[in-house]
Amino acid sequence: MKTSPCTKPVHALYPGSFDPFTRGHHDIVTRALRLFAHITIGIGINPDKQPFMPVEDRLEWIRAIFSGEPRVDVISYSGLTIDAAAEIGADTLLRGVRSAEEFGYELNLAQANRNLSGIETVLLPASPELAAVSSSHVRELLGNHLDATAMFPDGAPLHLLP
Repeated sequence: MKTSPCTKPVHALYPGSFDPFTRGHHDIVTRALRLFAHITIGIGINPDKQPFMPVEDRLEWIRAIFSGEPRVDVISYSGLTIDAAAEIGADTLLRGVRSAEEFGYELNLAQANRNLSGIETVLLPASPELAAVSSSHVRELLGNHLDATAMFPDGAPLHLLP
C-alpha cells in the first residue's frame, strides 16, 4: 500500500456570528493554533438577523483580542461559508462543539460542506470549563444589565458593547 506524506493543514476558516466573541471562541482559536499555521475568523453576515453588535464592532473586538497574534486575522462575509473559504484560500473549516446535540448538527454541516466543495472540517470540543459559555447567554446577561465580563477574553474592548 502506497502512502502519502502527512501535511499539516495550512489555513483554517473559523466561521460564526461571534455576536459577541467569547472566552469559549478564544479558547477554540488558541488551541487550534497548535493545529494550523493560520486561522481566519470569519464573521458571517445574515441579513435576516438583527445583530446585537454591529459587524464593524465585532471585527474591531476580535482584532483587538488577537492584536499580538500574527497568525490570526478577521474578516466578515455574506453568503456560503464554503465560498468564503475558497475566496481566502482556506483548506479547512474549524468549528467548536460544546455538546452532543451540537456535534450532530456540526457533523451534518461538515458532511454537506465536504460534499459541496471538498473542504474538510475539524470539530474541536470545547474545554469543559467553557462549555456553558455562549454568545446567546452573554447577550441575555447583558440585556438584563448583569455583568458578563468573566465570559470575555482578556483584551476585549468592552467599550464596544452596546
